[in-house]
Order: sequence, then C-alpha cells, then structure tokens
Amino acid sequence: MVARILREANYIIDTNKTIREAALDLGVAKSVLHRHMSEALKKYDYDLYLKVKKIFWEHNQYRHIKGGEATRCKYALKG
Repeated sequence: MVARILREANYIIDTNKTIREAALDLGVAKSVLHRHMSEALKKYDYDLYLKVKKIFWEHNQYRHIKGGEATRCKYALKG
C-alpha cells in the first residue's frame, strides 16, 4: 500500500497532472487518489506530500480561469 501511494505521488510530481487526469491514468477513483495524497502521503513521506500539495494548489488557482474560458467558448458557438 505504501509503495502504491509513493508511486502515485511521484507520478503526479513527474507529470504535473491534475487529480482527475492522474486518477484516469493510474486506474483509481479520484476520491481515493485525493485521500491518498492528502492524508496517507503525509504520514509516509512529508516532503513528497508538500510537493504534491503545491502542484494541487497551483491547479486550483487556475481552475476558475479554465471554467471561464469554457463558458466563453460555449456561448461563442451559440452566437
């Protein structure tokens, strides 16, 4: 189990993928991957946890921009 969590964390760090993208690639549920990264990883490797947390924070900062772009494109096609 620990090896799996560390492998997931290293995959996210190496690829800089979002939770959803990484979960699809790794074949696990998004909620399971999130729990592994936010709770379990902290216990096993705190340095990796901080790296993953930083990546997720950066993705979260750009989420509202992506949503706005998607809405703009949706209405541009209708117009």
